[in-house]
Order: sequence, then C-alpha cells, then structure tokens
Amino acid sequence: MKHLDLPLIADTFFYTSAAFLASIAALRYFGLSLPLAAAAAALIALAAGTGCALFLGFRHKKRAMTRAETEKRDALLLHLALEREDRVRAQLARAYEADGKKVSNDEELYADGERVVPLFTMEPVTADTVASLIRRYGEEPFTLLVNKLTAEAEKLLRSFGKRAVRGDEVYALFRRTDTFPAPMLLSNLPRPKWRVRFRAVFSKRSARPFFISGALLLIMSLFTFFPRYYLITGSVLLVLSVILRFFGKDIPMFE
Repeated sequence: MKHLDLPLIADTFFYTSAAFLASIAALRYFGLSLPLAAAAAALIALAAGTGCALFLGFRHKKRAMTRAETEKRDALLLHLALEREDRVRAQLARAYEADGKKVSNDEELYADGERVVPLFTMEPVTADTVASLIRRYGEEPFTLLVNKLTAEAEKLLRSFGKRAVRGDEVYALFRRTDTFPAPMLLSNLPRPKWRVRFRAVFSKRSARPFFISGALLLIMSLFTFFPRYYLITGSVLLVLSVILRFFGKDIPMFE
C-alpha cells in the first residue's frame, strides 16, 4: 500500500468521473439514447482518464521529488544550525575538498585561500551580526555561509564587497559532492502517529476551511447538471464545521 500513489489515484478517478458525467449529460442533451450515451461517455472517460493519469503521474512524481529535496535541504540546514562549530567546519571542509578546492581547517576554515565563515542560525542573519564580522575581519575577504540573510544584512555585505552563500547553495554543495553528514541531528525523530494527525485534521482550527469548502460546494450546486452530490457533500462539510467549532479541541501546531 505504501507504494501506491493515493493522490494520483484520487485525482485520476475524479477527472475520469467528471469526464463521464459531463459527456453523458451532453450526449443526452443532444438526444442520444441512454445506453448509447453511457457507452460513448465511458469511452470518452477512459481516454480522458488515461491522459490524466499519464500527465498527473509525471506532475506528481516531479512534486514528490521536489518535496523530498526540500525536506533534505531543511534537515541539512537544521543540522548545521544545531551542530557544534568545529564539526560544522569539518563537514564543510570535507565538502569543499570533494568539490576540488584546496582547504585549510585549523582554527579557521579556508577554501582556495579565502576565509569561509559558517554562521548557520535558526533566524535570518541580521545586519548587526554582519557588522560585527566586518569589524572583526576588516578588509580581509571572506565568504559568509548562512541559512538566510535579512535584506539589510545582504545590502551591508554587498557594500563591503563580501560574499554570502545561502542555504540553497550550501545544500547544492553537499548534494553535488555527496558529502551529507550522517547521521544528521534530529533525522531519526519519529513521525507523528496517525491518531495525532487525525486529531489535528479534526481540531477546532479546521472548522473554517471545512465551512468555506462546504459553502463553495453549495454555491457550485447551482451551476451543475448533477447538483445532488454538491448539495450533500457541501451540507455535510457545513455541519462538520459547526460541530468542530463548538466541540473541537484546540490542538497546538507543534506538540
């Protein structure tokens, strides 16, 4: 089951059903008998479903790859923000060496003769922090490695001719050289159990999206050939939103 792409299956089923219902409604409108309209609509839906499955399969795969890359990048940057400074320098030195650079890592990190200053933090690096580095190193060129920079910090660095390497570029370096730290800090945290995720979905804060979805479905029922589905589903969502509003629990974003 874990190898099944359930969102892809659900999307394909939805578009196939929509094509079938739209086709049979149009064919019946033009006077075709019900058996012929159903058969023709089934063929149209099959063709539409096959096309959608191929197109959506490619798009879902691309999204899954992008999501996996993003999660790995975030895990790396979190690791670098939490790891000890000497270990961060050692891990960066290994990545630079694998990238073909001449590295020195005694008390300070140098790559191809230029000082590298790793400063991975949970919040964007501010202009005050950049100013303190400029005071410390003076006119000596250095490259600042960070997760993110504020706009003021970026402007200050540019004014003094210093270079910044942001989180995406740092991740690209580790990916290109295949030198990811192993294991990364917090990489083995257990995923929330299904009960926790279920409670989060049906918490009080879900009342608003359920209400909006239900209201939109009821409005759409006024403009469709088959309003019953929209009326029933929209009503269920509205009732559920009211129940969650009154009886749902406030679940914190992070437990």
